[in-house]
Amino acid sequence: MSAMQRLELRQGQSLTMTPQLVQSIKLLQLSHAELAAYVEAELERNPLLQEGEAPADASVPSLADFLRAKQKAEAAGPRIVPGPPPSRGAAVPASSGQAATAGHSELKPEMGDVLARATSLSEHLEAQLELATVDPKLRMIGEHLIHNLDEAGYFTEDLVEFSARLRVAPEEAEAALRLIQSFEPSGVGARDLAECLGIQLRERDRLDPAMQTFLAHLHLVARQDFAGLRKVCGVDQEDLADMLAELRRLEPKPGLAFTPAAIDVLVPDVLVRSASDGSLNVELNPETLPRILLNRTYYAEVAKVVRKNEDKSFLSDCLQTASWLTRSLDQRAKTILRVAAEIVRQQEQFFKEGVASLRPMTLRSVAEAIGMHESTISRVAANKAIGTGHGTHPMKFFFSAATGEGEHSAKAVRHRIRQVIDSESPTDVLSDEAIAQKLKADGIQVARRTVAKYREALRIPSSADRRRRHRLKA
Repeated sequence: MSAMQRLELRQGQSLTMTPQLVQSIKLLQLSHAELAAYVEAELERNPLLQEGEAPADASVPSLADFLRAKQKAEAAGPRIVPGPPPSRGAAVPASSGQAATAGHSELKPEMGDVLARATSLSEHLEAQLELATVDPKLRMIGEHLIHNLDEAGYFTEDLVEFSARLRVAPEEAEAALRLIQSFEPSGVGARDLAECLGIQLRERDRLDPAMQTFLAHLHLVARQDFAGLRKVCGVDQEDLADMLAELRRLEPKPGLAFTPAAIDVLVPDVLVRSASDGSLNVELNPETLPRILLNRTYYAEVAKVVRKNEDKSFLSDCLQTASWLTRSLDQRAKTILRVAAEIVRQQEQFFKEGVASLRPMTLRSVAEAIGMHESTISRVAANKAIGTGHGTHPMKFFFSAATGEGEHSAKAVRHRIRQVIDSESPTDVLSDEAIAQKLKADGIQVARRTVAKYREALRIPSSADRRRRHRLKA
């Protein structure tokens, strides 16, 4: 039987990420400090851009000024040219709600040539994720996991709640987390200290049964109960000393290697203030908004006298880049304000009463309310902060899954647990079950194991340890 060949034509739609769209999305994800550095670099490169408002009596630079600016820009290195605007039928930005999961992997930071800054933990992990798998769904889950790690590199959210929020199977979320845990720095993506140390020991081929038992009893290390450790691990004093020495060589907080040593003051991108009528006003912080404009008079004057093709090409690139940047900055500001306004609407009680009134809120709930894609909300929330009457908080702070049987934010429940423990007396230290019952009386339905999990996440000792500390103080 001979093989047959035939030609078929198929029509379909796919997401095409234009350079202009990619750059606009990346601008959205930058913090205000990173954006300021990027804009400053563009002001240096592009003679058609100017900062602030143009003075009425501003003189128009000469052709010689333009050529000097061109020479300076060329000396600074390659510029980012956004490319032509998308034509009709091309890809739609993620903010339109039509972006596809397959496009997420292409949205990687490429502004290193203009932003002189250290690589963040999320960027470091996303670069590894891109090389580790070509599965678009696994990449999507992996990106969400990466952006939910705390500064120490831990994933502290309940994986079942996380998978439900993303509407994926828990097994898929587990597979993505295991993939993240195979990345550098070793131990990243762990859910607790024991898992973090176990990942590092496994990579060193030191995770034998005795060491696994050792990690399962880290509370004995905290108590310095070395006799108890030798007994449960089945080792002698010399072996235990070796195990402790091995442990000291590990990194308990691998993500901190990517955290700047200096403590940065959290500057709000959005300000929320109470109005006289009790409503809440949401506005962008003018201190974090770059003000640049395109000097069209300069362009028109230089275009009349420029002669060389290479100078004409440079002038055209400057016009295109300046036009794109001014539009993108305006769109970025509007998008941040829309997302922030919806956060304030959904979390209105928090802004009036504090953390205890924080409601469950997900990326999806905000995205659906304002007609944007979840990935856009995620990028807006990254590296942004909201200034409130209760302090300045990262925008991600306001996103939290529901916990227990009621409509209570996990953050609000953790806050309440800390309040209960802080108010206990030395003679009446509450067990996790007693705390659960106390929360139940307040209308918060959570299980004892949930209280234990949140207490451990807050780094609060068990009731037995708290009683022991009170006795020692007495």
